[in-house]
Amino acid sequence: MVRLLEDMAAADHPAEPVLVLANDAEAGGLKKAAGMGVQTAVVDHRPFKGDRPAFEQALQAELDKVRPDILCLAGFMRVLTEGFVAPWEGRMLNIHPSLLPKYKGLHTHARALEAGDAEHGCTVHLVTPALDDGPILGQAKVAIQADDTPDTLASRVLTMEHKLYPAVLRRFAEGDRTPVFL
Repeated sequence: MVRLLEDMAAADHPAEPVLVLANDAEAGGLKKAAGMGVQTAVVDHRPFKGDRPAFEQALQAELDKVRPDILCLAGFMRVLTEGFVAPWEGRMLNIHPSLLPKYKGLHTHARALEAGDAEHGCTVHLVTPALDDGPILGQAKVAIQADDTPDTLASRVLTMEHKLYPAVLRRFAEGDRTPVFL
């Protein structure tokens, strides 16, 4: 999220950040956003004790205050229901640490290593009600090295995430849905 904010700070960027919303008060993007004068909010999921619709209503209430055109998910590790996703469909992006459609869900780096893959990477996609299943807007690849661990691979993939997501968001905000490949 920090890289997206930094990129959007450029004078020629077609998107303007209006809110950084997190479910964890310690999320790094909150401090960066506040320092840039971008509104922040936190809706902690834990008090909702598995009541996803109530949690999502609280999220939506925060979004309603600023009425964004596009939602960009980054590090938001909560599954969203169809009731939340449907009104945002076509306007909500997510970055996922795998070359979708491979390795939806968690532990993607370990799964790529266990499978003996030659390459791994990240994907920016439109969010749909199905987990990690929306149309692909961009992908970036990294070669898997013989001595890779999940942590070393994750570090190289994160570097590519920081390049890919801003590039995709810039094009998306301009109305260009042509996938970006790095």
